[in-house]
Amino acid sequence: MTQQPQAKYRKDYKSPDFTITHLDLAFDLEASQTRVVAKSRVKQLTEGADSLLLDGDSLVLKRVEINGSSWSNYEETEEGLLLSDLPAQFELLIETEINPEANSSLEGLYLSDGAYCTQCEAEGFRRITYYLDRPDVLAKFTTKITADKASFPFLLSNGNKIGEGELENGRHWVQWEDPYAKPSYLFALVAGDFDLLEDTFTTKSGREVALQIFVDKGNLNRAPHAMTSLKNSMKWDEERFGLEYDLDIYMIVAVDFFNMGAMENKGLNVFNSKFVLANSDTATDTDYLGIEAVIGHEYFHNWTGNRVTCRDWFQLSLKEGLTVFRDQEFSSDLGSRAVNRINNVRIMRGPQFAEDCSPMAHPIRPEKVIEMNNFYTLTVYEKGSEVIRMMHTLLGEANFQKGMKLYFERHDGTAATCEDFVKAMEDASGIDLGQFRLWYSQSGTPVLDVTTAYDASAKTFAMTVKQHTPATADQKEKQPLLIPFDIELYAQDGSVIELQRNGQKVDNVLHVTDAEQTFVFEGVNEAPKVSMLREFSAPVKLNYDYSDEELAFLMVHARNEFARWDAGQMLLAKHIKANVARVQSGESVEIPADVIDAFRGVLLNKELDVALIAEVMTLPSENEIGGWFDVVDVDAINLVRDAFKSAFAKELEDELSAVYHTLAQDEYSIDHAAIGKRTLRNVCLGYLALNGQGDELVNAHYAGSKNMTDTAAALGAANHAQLPCRAALMQSFSDKWQHDGLVMDKWFMLQGCNPAANALENVKAQMSHPTFSLKNPNRTRSLIASFCNNNPVHFHAKDGSGYQFLSDILIQLNESNPQVASRLIDPLLKLKRFDEQRQKLMRAELERLASLNNLAKDLYEKINKALEA
Repeated sequence: MTQQPQAKYRKDYKSPDFTITHLDLAFDLEASQTRVVAKSRVKQLTEGADSLLLDGDSLVLKRVEINGSSWSNYEETEEGLLLSDLPAQFELLIETEINPEANSSLEGLYLSDGAYCTQCEAEGFRRITYYLDRPDVLAKFTTKITADKASFPFLLSNGNKIGEGELENGRHWVQWEDPYAKPSYLFALVAGDFDLLEDTFTTKSGREVALQIFVDKGNLNRAPHAMTSLKNSMKWDEERFGLEYDLDIYMIVAVDFFNMGAMENKGLNVFNSKFVLANSDTATDTDYLGIEAVIGHEYFHNWTGNRVTCRDWFQLSLKEGLTVFRDQEFSSDLGSRAVNRINNVRIMRGPQFAEDCSPMAHPIRPEKVIEMNNFYTLTVYEKGSEVIRMMHTLLGEANFQKGMKLYFERHDGTAATCEDFVKAMEDASGIDLGQFRLWYSQSGTPVLDVTTAYDASAKTFAMTVKQHTPATADQKEKQPLLIPFDIELYAQDGSVIELQRNGQKVDNVLHVTDAEQTFVFEGVNEAPKVSMLREFSAPVKLNYDYSDEELAFLMVHARNEFARWDAGQMLLAKHIKANVARVQSGESVEIPADVIDAFRGVLLNKELDVALIAEVMTLPSENEIGGWFDVVDVDAINLVRDAFKSAFAKELEDELSAVYHTLAQDEYSIDHAAIGKRTLRNVCLGYLALNGQGDELVNAHYAGSKNMTDTAAALGAANHAQLPCRAALMQSFSDKWQHDGLVMDKWFMLQGCNPAANALENVKAQMSHPTFSLKNPNRTRSLIASFCNNNPVHFHAKDGSGYQFLSDILIQLNESNPQVASRLIDPLLKLKRFDEQRQKLMRAELERLASLNNLAKDLYEKINKALEA
């Protein structure tokens, strides 16, 4: 690089000297020479300002005009285009030329698989034209697109279509107008030849909205679930939040080459095809649920992100944390609330907690940034959602909805801040959120250490809670937070003991505000069993010395389904940690019979939802287990987890077999009861594959499968257990589906997670598979990322071969797609969590990457932080 990238700080935010109120765009699409004419209405905001720096990247400037006349007072700089001697108001015309065909970064306008597509969030619009590419500049856009009609019959952009026509030489044009002012990151353009699924939705006020989903030719039969999910999202947002859609048309386009999951561009959502295309032959239950959630997420952004957007990118969680909370509530209202909550918490306790411990640790509202794409993180999204959820817990549904209403009344059509949202919640509810605001500015994972004492003579139960947040890479000093701590007390017979203080009933949600606090409850007639952190009421780690008997009790008697699952997780954690220590001391793994019996009781409990049983019976991942230790011993963790799975398989074989055969279904359905049965049946299959008849059973399961869920489960079971049938099943699947990259992603993921001794050599070999391409983010994530993230014992091989392999890949992606590279590098950044030998090897690879003379700033920021730490 010519110079080191410079950090930007939230405290230095300054509104622009000029703003743009209207933008009229004209695109003449050609593969290598697309012409873009941008006419802007520019208005001075700072009196006396006469120069304006417009952002630009990889542009060829053709023409600059102000008020219809050629303008020569400009300079092309490394950052963009600097205009000088400007009037207070003017019309600016800029013509640029760009090369979509050569744009492998998939930012800005690019040509992929025969279609033009854009991705402008966070700072991609500057690759299209020179502009104030920042979220606090809101303009009304009109967009005219001209292209060859035969190759590109569909020309799409934001808003409503206002004109179209035919031209000579087989070209045509379409013009769009977005009536709502928006920042440039919400601009979208798509041009291509697609299959189209159409429908309508009638809003609560009686307006009919046209719904269109565009998919690659031949995929129309895989679009109906996305359409159903869209209509469900629109209906839910009206019913739960009172929010109605505001344009005449809503469009979704599915593309295979896309860096993200999807993008909420106003009225024209661009989606990774992974989150649109599904039928029972090609998609698993997880795919169906993922499509529902992501379709909902992008639709909900119409209000929480588009109608109210971010003042600056440090406020990203304003739209993303809030919208993740909304999509989680949507999925929970439509499906199993307990299962959805469990899956959300798994993400928090696994990769998000790990992020808090890494060199990239940051609050949900970061204080400084070099490359904004690096802050599309689990902290901003998932922890940001947990902060919104805590606010909802503290205020209650009614007050939360009052706060949402006030937020929109104050900020609709503006670029707002996180503080604006909290203030609306505070003013609407009358509840002081002063201390709570620390969640926005303090990084790291708080730890709660809890002790209890029962006084039989006074019939009181005391709970002392100590909170502390360990130092993180970005912050050494921490302050006490307001932590909502949800508890419930149980008598020996399983009945609930009401919480009382001073003769009055008190709420189950305790407000932990001090470094140390004691809560005393009265009228407790016997020593209680206590369920803590119910529903994961705060994103914290809990330390409490539960006995095995207490945890087994809660697995049976806790009223809250999440609490039952969590008790099982704590029981597993207790004994997994103990056995890791045993293995490190040269001893064998020992699992008490009582632990097995506790899970046997859950497996045979006919009163529990089968979907919940499936979650209870699923062991925590090796990565989540690694998060329980200061130093991660990948080999010991792998050995212990495998031993637990084998012990469950052996000791519960009869029960697992009975449940497996009981839950067989003749027909495929995606209703949640059917999904729950398939999930538990396939969990049982995964255990049974480890026993003597596993090969025969898995072969039969694969042969008898009538849907992708069961097919993938058979492959996964054969893969993990390394069954003799594995090779034949994997070959069968590849032969059948190698024409379909999206389906083959499941196959590549299994290859990445293959526990065989030659795992790395196998991954390298699969890179030559005809379906694989490093240029495709989905293929790269499915094979490379699954190996580096989900195959820790082989990625972290003591010879450093896994680290070297990842570095080799990153060097290639640094040139072609730095965004994908930046997401892949994360396993190398956590070097301090490992032993000295592995740290040394990881550091060597980071230094190798740091020495690249063309290192992209996406990687520069992360590598430098890791090396500094």
